[in-house]
Amino acid sequence: MSSLVIAEHDNSSIKPSTLNTITAAIQCGGDVHVLVAGHNAGAAAAAAAQIAGVAKVIHVEGEGLAHGLAENVGAQVVAMASAYSHLLFPATAFGKNIAPRVAAKLDVAQVSDITKVDSPDTFERPIYAGNAIATVQSTDAIKVITVRTTGFDAAPSTGGSASVDTPAAAGASADVHFLGSEIARNDRPELTAAKIIVSGGRALGSSEKFMEIMTPLADKLGAAMGASRAAVDAGYAPNDWQVGQTGKIVAPQLYVACGISGAIQHLAGMKDSKVIVAINKDGEAPIFSVADYGLEADLFVAVPELVAAL
Repeated sequence: MSSLVIAEHDNSSIKPSTLNTITAAIQCGGDVHVLVAGHNAGAAAAAAAQIAGVAKVIHVEGEGLAHGLAENVGAQVVAMASAYSHLLFPATAFGKNIAPRVAAKLDVAQVSDITKVDSPDTFERPIYAGNAIATVQSTDAIKVITVRTTGFDAAPSTGGSASVDTPAAAGASADVHFLGSEIARNDRPELTAAKIIVSGGRALGSSEKFMEIMTPLADKLGAAMGASRAAVDAGYAPNDWQVGQTGKIVAPQLYVACGISGAIQHLAGMKDSKVIVAINKDGEAPIFSVADYGLEADLFVAVPELVAAL
């Protein structure tokens, strides 16, 4: 029984989400192999071989794999699937794009967003925006799994010495082509990997006030910036800052929520944070139910005072 982790990478390095997925694969039992499917991705494959707990890296090269297109990466995974009992993907945009296609091609049920491995065929996953935990048992011969990365510690990125195989790539689809991408450049830490996140809500009132109040705090703490869905929908913050059930799932060491009421959809995305600080003038706001430290105050006064104190 072996597990295959489909690595999320940029052809030169391995994304942090892959390390958490490898930890889940180790808990499934058996050898753990990592698929690095890309183009000119030798550096990423070499990095994967150094990850502790990885027995083998499968490095597949092809121009059609350069940008992680689901049709091409999925075909590669399906071609290899018969050798594995578990196929694991990070529950990121990358993994969620490919895993359902693989499950459909293999005619098996996907087990989504797992947070715990109880046994090789039994897993726990959150439902109802994290208010309940379902225990799911899969009897499929090949288990297709997406892993909620905040539920597992990251595997050490060094200390391993896996072998690297380089089989031929499966044929690329003639029906799909990569046309281009627009990458948002950000000097701040990536939201899902940040150790400190400061988030703002609709109470900030405008995009100008959002940046005026939240940016100095983020600068002082060296933090990534996040936002509630309400703030994003109102145009106060960009879409890729959204934290919550329909945004990004985060679990930083410190999460500072400013002017966020704590709707259940938002709590589902950040309640696993190690320390939660809430600043809100409504003492009955649900965010205080999950906060380790709560400050009932006007954020327009409290946040600048906090910045000055820091």
